[in-house]
Amino acid sequence: MHIPSAVVVARDSFLLAFPALFSIINPLGAAIIFIQVVGDSPSSERARLAKMVAFYTTLLLIGSVWIGSLMLSFFGITLNALRVAGGLFVARGGWIMLQSPADDDQKRQSQIVTEDGTPISAPNSQDIAFFPLTMPFTVGPGTMSVAIALSSGDSGKHSLAYEGGLSAASVAVAMTVWLAYAYADRLTTILGVTGTRIMGRLAALILLAIGVQIVAAGLMGFGHDFLNSVKD
Repeated sequence: MHIPSAVVVARDSFLLAFPALFSIINPLGAAIIFIQVVGDSPSSERARLAKMVAFYTTLLLIGSVWIGSLMLSFFGITLNALRVAGGLFVARGGWIMLQSPADDDQKRQSQIVTEDGTPISAPNSQDIAFFPLTMPFTVGPGTMSVAIALSSGDSGKHSLAYEGGLSAASVAVAMTVWLAYAYADRLTTILGVTGTRIMGRLAALILLAIGVQIVAAGLMGFGHDFLNSVKD
């Protein structure tokens, strides 16, 4: 049976975007830190907070796909510059996580308090749903730069189908964030204290490597543009 070309483009863009976005967001690794931040909240509040983070994640990813390139053009920012800046931010976050002692996990949780010194609980926990839990913790500059880079990869022949596939991948990744965050307590229970710390360090190492890779891609892009300008 003949499959319309637009469907093929949408399918291929989905298969391209989903693993890329999933890898850089790393919902399973992020869920470990999520539960450390909001672990004192009731399970119903954690589930509601996870749903809000997933909703904001969807908006940021789809917004990056559809209007990210336009915003870069408006401010005169090149894709390579965004890659370098976003990659440095991601790598910095991974480096800080790697350098922090294991005992700091509980310390970080205790530092998430309100102005009067009381721990965040419902409904105050909703105040951190967008910042910092969604941005920059879940969807940071590195993730948005990846989404924008993916949206710039279409030839323009099937732009609606291509970006539709990217949007579907964004929603799918946001759903994994929702599930991972909502059941983060069960995940940490299964892993245990040692397993949780190992996963946290592994997630930090992966985050650092992704940041370095994004920076390298940006630098290679600058080098390629420079060589082309010299040839011209």
